[in-house]
Amino acid sequence: MTNIIEIWLENRRGGNTVGIAEASPRISFIADAEGPFALRFTHDDGVVERATVTETQRLAWPFTPLPPREGGVLRVGDADSAHATELRVERGIGEDWHVDFVSPSTIAPRDAPRPAFQLRAAFDSASLPADIRHARLYSTAHGVYEVELNGSRVGEDILAPGWTSYSHRLRAQTHDVTAAIRQGENVIGAWLADGWYRGHIGFDGGVWDIYGSDVSLLAQLEVTTVDGRHHHVPLEWSWAPSPITAVGLYEGETFDARLQDARWSSPGYDASGWSPAEVLPRSSFAARIEAPTALPVQEIETLRPVSVQRQEDGRIRLDFGQNISGVLRVRLRADAGHTIRLHHAEVIEDGRLGIRPLRAATSVDTYIAAGEGVETYRPRFTIHGFQYAELENWPGELEDGDVEAVVIHTGMRQTAWFDSSHDGLNKLHSNVSWSMRDNFVDLPTDCPQRDERVGWTGDIQVFAPTALRLFAAHGTLTGWLRDVAFEQADQGHVPNFVPWVECGFPNFPTAAWGDAAVIVPWEMYLNDGDTKILTDQYASMRAWVDLVDDLTGHTGLWNTGFQLGDWLDPTAPPEDPGKSHTDKYLVATAYHVRTARIVADTAALLGEESDAAHYRAVADRATRAFQDEFLSDSGRVVSDTPTSVAVALVFDLFENEGQVQRAGARLQELVGVGGFHISTGFVGTPIICDALVRAGSMDYAYHLLLQDELPSWLYPVSMGATTIWERWDSMLPDGSINPGDMTSFNHYALGAVADFLHRAVAGLASDGPGWERLRVEPRPGGGLTRASARYDSVRGTAAVSWVREGERLTVSVEVPAASSAVVVLPGSGEEIEVGAGSHTFDTVFRAVADDPEAPFFGWRRDEPTAA
Repeated sequence: MTNIIEIWLENRRGGNTVGIAEASPRISFIADAEGPFALRFTHDDGVVERATVTETQRLAWPFTPLPPREGGVLRVGDADSAHATELRVERGIGEDWHVDFVSPSTIAPRDAPRPAFQLRAAFDSASLPADIRHARLYSTAHGVYEVELNGSRVGEDILAPGWTSYSHRLRAQTHDVTAAIRQGENVIGAWLADGWYRGHIGFDGGVWDIYGSDVSLLAQLEVTTVDGRHHHVPLEWSWAPSPITAVGLYEGETFDARLQDARWSSPGYDASGWSPAEVLPRSSFAARIEAPTALPVQEIETLRPVSVQRQEDGRIRLDFGQNISGVLRVRLRADAGHTIRLHHAEVIEDGRLGIRPLRAATSVDTYIAAGEGVETYRPRFTIHGFQYAELENWPGELEDGDVEAVVIHTGMRQTAWFDSSHDGLNKLHSNVSWSMRDNFVDLPTDCPQRDERVGWTGDIQVFAPTALRLFAAHGTLTGWLRDVAFEQADQGHVPNFVPWVECGFPNFPTAAWGDAAVIVPWEMYLNDGDTKILTDQYASMRAWVDLVDDLTGHTGLWNTGFQLGDWLDPTAPPEDPGKSHTDKYLVATAYHVRTARIVADTAALLGEESDAAHYRAVADRATRAFQDEFLSDSGRVVSDTPTSVAVALVFDLFENEGQVQRAGARLQELVGVGGFHISTGFVGTPIICDALVRAGSMDYAYHLLLQDELPSWLYPVSMGATTIWERWDSMLPDGSINPGDMTSFNHYALGAVADFLHRAVAGLASDGPGWERLRVEPRPGGGLTRASARYDSVRGTAAVSWVREGERLTVSVEVPAASSAVVVLPGSGEEIEVGAGSHTFDTVFRAVADDPEAPFFGWRRDEPTAA
């Protein structure tokens, strides 16, 4: 019997399918055997449609297109079998809004703490039809909001509607509130605060009111009757100050529980003292209101402290053992007016919380007790990056369970796992995973803790392959790429971070950063084989390459203007992280080649042959310019740094194989002379190990990977890191924090190497777009005795593990039902074709030293046997 393991629509893997935008969403699913497969869609009115399919990926919707608000249940598999899987599918309201924004505050001072507000609207069930099938609340806000209905929270969204380019698009949430409506009076309540919309965001002082001076709510309540008709429920809104007397994403939240009346969103509450909300016509705002493409930000898990220490100043210090994005949840009993403060930091320095790297993000939450027995508090509208917290003025002794850390980020399903016999590599992989989680708070940010937290394009450009491997991140990246396209200037310029915040950072076309507009959608296509993201982003991709082509004067050589180059080269001084030893224009021209090639390939995939020819010519011109400007005839590369050589190798910029061999030998020489310490920055680090493999030495890659002296990937691990640091030396060996102004202990970019752990160390990769065909090519070495990787691909679970016992190497492979694989055993060029299922190969190996003076581990192959 065929089991249907998972179903999703479009790119919403593991995501919400109620309130979607598409009338005919594409269907994907995973089965543990080949088809055909039975599909059934039962409309809410009872009409049943059926279809039979043989494929599992991106199937055209075989049923009647869904009008706005219409839905039903999709079932894949035998209709009479428990092995079938169901999914609720419902279209949102699209642009059919009948309400306006309502606001408690249309302007606020910038020199005083800003509060949050409460809004409420009552309606009577007697005004509703009697035969209700279901009720829906469609809502969004200028600011961040949470909704309650009859005293209970609606949904699990945190910091909704999230951060988008609000001038262009605003996401709306759809909530099923059928079960919450009761007989008689009903009350909808909403908490509302500044958030990203008009709050204090950005660095170097930041900015206020970037998108508008108002905070406002847009909420439309509808009920659908059994006859299929939709009825709008009129709501009149009023507002009052909330117990949140001050709140900022960076600053923290102050909550005065003495001002709270838990009945405020319940029937029977006296709201006669509340003020009418000001109505702001929806038509006065240009932003398009649309459905989300990903799950919202949510509470993911909670952590208990691993240590509790009372400090000399009376504070209680908590170590949660993991650097996270989130807040504290506290439980206490105190007299009315008793005030506690919750302080947050990533690290400890000189026995104190290391708060200097937070800059202006004070990250302190304040709770003023109501004095009414046991009280529980979790901040609503702020978020912090921290491993350590201190409780100031805690009443009495701290009991077990009184404080826990709430991990908060976008709801993403984990899709990849790695393990090996090397604890350091395992911890490195865990740190990468945590840094991604902590920085996917609605959009891919650089850091979750200091006064920045913006969507740097360069970070996600280098990290995209790793992000797409570790978690089902397509929904988040799809939405973010829409903002990239919206925020591109008319001439194609991509800001250095998106959404853009005008806070003083240079806003000029920058290689490796702006190239995210091309590389991220391409990596998404490679990961799942779906050309739709290329279609959607094609104009944006072209615009960026066209801009750079213009900037080169159509010569292909990008050698003018602002560049970040190999940012955070470890040889750069702390105060000048852009002062790399690698020529920044070499980096710029190399990226121009790469993205022009990608756009040419994209055009060919989309059937745009004239465009394909044009961009091939652009790429060829840039390649020749790179070779003329930055390469010698013998293969030496200008700058003569590991980054410059790695870029030329991985981006395929040499003229002939002789140059490749010469450059590969030089790269090994540079890495060896450097003592196998990292000497690369943002551009070079994600590709240095691949470049060494291209140069013919996995041994050098292993030695670089396993180095634990500063600078190296494992140095932070040796210092107790639980996430990836922004700088190789964010913390110095003596335990002091890097003296530079820009130091974070939670940046994912330098963790892009995790993808290499999967592809090369374990040996699990896709041999072409979409995992239809796997390439299994493990590369044992480094003294490891085992390694394994698993990936829950769009076609099912793919896995490989290898174990070395003496001179015997056993390789086990799992191929999804909808895929095939080619297996290349270590030391062999032979490609072994295998089909779906489990396969085991035994090979006799013995370790050989490539260089008696260096602790490398190579392999010599004898004949393998397949079992």
